[in-house]
Amino acid sequence: MSENAVDTYARSGRHPVNIGHLVMGLAFAGLVGVWALITGDVVDDNDVRWLLPLPWVFAGAVCLLAVMLASRRRTPAGPSLVDTEPPADPSLVDTETTENTKEIR
Repeated sequence: MSENAVDTYARSGRHPVNIGHLVMGLAFAGLVGVWALITGDVVDDNDVRWLLPLPWVFAGAVCLLAVMLASRRRTPAGPSLVDTEPPADPSLVDTETTENTKEIR
C-alpha cells in the first residue's frame, strides 16, 4: 500500500475491512448464540432445524451488502476509460509502418 493510502486511512480513522473475516466472524458469533440457546434449553429440539441455518443466512446477507457497498466506493465516477467511438477523421489513423521497424524472417 502506498504512503498516501496509509495517510488517508490514518486521517479518516477508517481502515479497509476484510469481508471474508467479517462474514466468518458473524457466522461464528451466530453459531455460538444458537449453541447457547440450545444448551440453556431456551429453544426446543424441534426448533433446532430452522435455527441452525439462520447465522449462515445472516452472514451471507451481510457479505452481499458489504461487497455491494465496497464496489460502489471503488467505481470511478468519471467518464469511461474505454473509447468506443471510432476516430472522427480516418486520415488521422497511422496505418503505414515507420522506418524503424524491421522485418523478421
